[in-house]
Amino acid sequence: MVSAWATTNRLVLGQVKVDEKSNEITAIPELLKVLELSGCIVTIDAIGCQKEIVKLITQQDADYVITLKKNQGNLYDEVEKLFKSGINTGFEGIEHSTYKTDEIGHGRHEIRHYVMLSQIQSRLNPDSVWSNFNSVGMVESVRSLNGETTVETHYFISSLESNAKQFGNSIRSHWGIENSLHWILDVALREDDCRIRKDNAPQNFAILRHIAVNLLGKEKRVKRGIKNKQFLAGLDNNYLSRVFGLA
Repeated sequence: MVSAWATTNRLVLGQVKVDEKSNEITAIPELLKVLELSGCIVTIDAIGCQKEIVKLITQQDADYVITLKKNQGNLYDEVEKLFKSGINTGFEGIEHSTYKTDEIGHGRHEIRHYVMLSQIQSRLNPDSVWSNFNSVGMVESVRSLNGETTVETHYFISSLESNAKQFGNSIRSHWGIENSLHWILDVALREDDCRIRKDNAPQNFAILRHIAVNLLGKEKRVKRGIKNKQFLAGLDNNYLSRVFGLA
C-alpha cells in the first residue's frame, strides 16, 4: 500500500494498492490523481523521483520536495558536483540559503545542516524536462551515538524557492511519518503480525486501520496513546460513539 499522509492534520488522506507485478512508481501517480494538492508541499522518497510524478504534482498547483535517486544518472552527479564545488568556495556567486538544527535526546546527538541552491535551471534542467524545477537541496546529518559518529548526505530536487528552513521542515515532516503512522500501525495495531493474506482482504483491512488511526488520533478528550484508546473503545460503547463523532 502507498499512503498519503497529511502532516499538519495527522491524517491518512488516501491509499493505493501496489500491483503484484509492479511497484510504487505506478501506484504513486494513481494516488496523486485523487488528492486535492493545491497549495501543499508534497514530499516523496527517492522512488518517486520521476518526471511524470513531478509533472502531476505541479499540474495540481502544488510544490514538491523529492529525494534524488542515484540512478538518475547525470542529474545526481551534477547536483553532487554543484554542492561540493559550492562548499569549497563558500557558495560564492550561487543563490543559496542555509539552516541548521542541533538535537540531543535518547543518548543521541544529531546535527543537521540544510542547504538550498536556486537559480540552477540553466545548469541542471536546461531542457525543462523536470516541471517547475527551481532548486536543489542537501541535508548533511552528523549523528553521535555510543561514542560513534556517522555522517549521511542526501540530495533533493524541489519546486520551492531557496528557503532552507522551509526545506528542512518539509524533510523532517516527511521523516515524521515513521513515528506518526508506520510505528502506530505496527506497534498499536499490530499490522505486521496480521496473517490476513487472501484476495482483497489485506487491502480492505489496511484501509480500516488507516480509518482507525484517523479517528483515534482526532479524539483528544482522553489523554492516552492510540493503543489504549483502541482498548477503551472496545470496552466502552459511549467512548466508541465519541470516537465516531456521535456523542
